[in-house]
Amino acid sequence: MDIETQMIVRSNPNLYRFLREESYWYKYLNRDPSIIREVEKKMKEKYKLTSQDRLEKLNQGINLLSGFMEMMK
Repeated sequence: MDIETQMIVRSNPNLYRFLREESYWYKYLNRDPSIIREVEKKMKEKYKLTSQDRLEKLNQGINLLSGFMEMMK
């Protein structure tokens, strides 16, 4: 793995943890460091860090708060 890719991995704790758990990605990164964006995408999907997941989580929070407010009436 080239130095730039290593720096990207080390600077992102979630990405570092993902690579430790899914170690087969090291092989692909060693062969082609340009797939680092794909690895980041897979990491976001696994840890539910995509914008869609965040909106869903926000929506659940709003629904919970709304239900709580209805119960308080």
